[in-house]
Amino acid sequence: MNDQMNTIFGWVLASLGIALGGSIIAGKVFTPIEGVGYVIVAEEEGAVADSGPSLAELLAVADPAAGEQVFARCSTCHTVEQGGANGIGPNLYGIMGLPIGNHAPGFGYSAALSGHGGNWTWENMDAWLTSPRGFADGTSMSFAGLGNPEDRANLMAYLNSMGSNLPLPEVTAAEAAPEGEDAVTEGEGAEAGADEAAPAAAEAEVEAAATAE
Repeated sequence: MNDQMNTIFGWVLASLGIALGGSIIAGKVFTPIEGVGYVIVAEEEGAVADSGPSLAELLAVADPAAGEQVFARCSTCHTVEQGGANGIGPNLYGIMGLPIGNHAPGFGYSAALSGHGGNWTWENMDAWLTSPRGFADGTSMSFAGLGNPEDRANLMAYLNSMGSNLPLPEVTAAEAAPEGEDAVTEGEGAEAGADEAAPAAAEAEVEAAATAE
């Protein structure tokens, strides 16, 4: 009986030893490597991708009629006609180019907007329409913003046609670079073609002279 018990205890101890040894070996072989894994970096809220047409290019082809349709989303709070009454938001007639948070007499602007400073330039209005709270943190305007750059450009073109007539920003040479690059490439190709044609023309003249002799 004692021999049998000793045998059992022996097998139990052997099993524990094997398990412990395997754990130690696995820990050394499969040691986790710090920093290995997938890191997902999310874009900050309200971040705008640096791609696509510039604001000047979008405004150059903006459609005020399409902007009027976009303004339908704003009409529950704003009027835009000359002499229109202030509502939840101020009347927006002639707003482009006017001081920020100070263009509609008698309207109670939030301190965040009235204290912002500056005028409603194309850039400021684009930033405001993209994210009102991002432009003036603490504004009482609850609208989340327009994520589509074309919608913003069309809306600004419409607002500009309603009593403002602010000059459009010019499209710079850098913004029109793709067309210029094509022109340079075509010019370089024409020059290369001329260089290649010159030796062939000279060879033809030599052959004609030899034939004449």
